[in-house]
Amino acid sequence: MKLLVWLRAMRLQTLPVAMSSMIVATALIQRYVSATPGAEMNVYATTLCFIFAVLAQITSNFANEYYDYVRGGDKAGREGFRRGVAEGDISARAMKIASIVTIAIACAVGLCLVPIGGWQLIPLGIVIALGAFAYSAGPYPLSQHGLGEVAVIIFFGIVPICATFYLSTFTVTEEVFRVSLAMGFLAANVLVVNNYRDYEEDRASNKTTLAIVFGRKRYGVLYMINGLLAMLLFIGIAPVWLALLFICLHSGAYALMMRSEGRELNKVLVVTSLLMLGFAIIFCV
Repeated sequence: MKLLVWLRAMRLQTLPVAMSSMIVATALIQRYVSATPGAEMNVYATTLCFIFAVLAQITSNFANEYYDYVRGGDKAGREGFRRGVAEGDISARAMKIASIVTIAIACAVGLCLVPIGGWQLIPLGIVIALGAFAYSAGPYPLSQHGLGEVAVIIFFGIVPICATFYLSTFTVTEEVFRVSLAMGFLAANVLVVNNYRDYEEDRASNKTTLAIVFGRKRYGVLYMINGLLAMLLFIGIAPVWLALLFICLHSGAYALMMRSEGRELNKVLVVTSLLMLGFAIIFCV
């Protein structure tokens, strides 16, 4: 079924990354509103931010599949999740058009926020739109020059949480920035699993990820470090029991990653994504 092919191309297993950041942003706004007389959440703006974030991630996933295929990085029978273009399920042209259409819809949603946040949201939106493509495209693709993790921290942690919080409160506190950075570290772990799994394929296609730079085993340790850094940033913000619970589950996921190979790592990627979402939901509650 064509619908299933496109749903697979959206990489639903990774969408909890964008959703988690927006859930946490909502929690931070509610926390601020409850402590600030006269303040209230702008539900309209928060909802639009949620939609924009998910559309931006889908755009990035579409663009990544298209440009990886064009550059020869994706081939049929890869270890990772099935890629529609490489397997012939979707034409390269259709994927390119889907990327453009999705980011156009995201930009239309973003423009609805300008009356609330002001004209300065326009350059921010442009940067986000370019970032969705710059991860895989352009003269200096971030994902192919060891900058993928940095891009994820910025565009899936810092930017969405701080921007969403600002649109309801017109301020960004030190606490909000700490949480946005923490969520960025958790989001980066999804990419860590991806690059850890694709180490041999990326090396064969001359793709320079951090896994290639540091070596597979040393790079794998980054997964554990990111989780610990995130929980350190949550000190004084998230309940201690929640941070400890996350570290226990995170350690289990890390152990699973280190003893898994090939397609087995796809399960670790899903676990990592859902662990982030679970943490966000409990934090919000």
